[in-house]
Amino acid sequence: MYGKILKELRLEKGLTQAQLAECLGTTQKCLSFYELEKVDLSTEMIIRICKFFNVSADYLLGISKQ
Repeated sequence: MYGKILKELRLEKGLTQAQLAECLGTTQKCLSFYELEKVDLSTEMIIRICKFFNVSADYLLGISKQ
């Protein structure tokens, strides 16, 4: 669920995977794996993403609506 939400947030901001990856301090390949849910998000990355997009962890993880 978080992969779809992460991709939607990224596209809403008009960012490429490479641009967002740079902002989050990771690689484009790693971000792609997050969006495809091939790699689980670490707690640290959840925090970075939530701060960047100003959303709650519950929203990012699909627990609640924004």
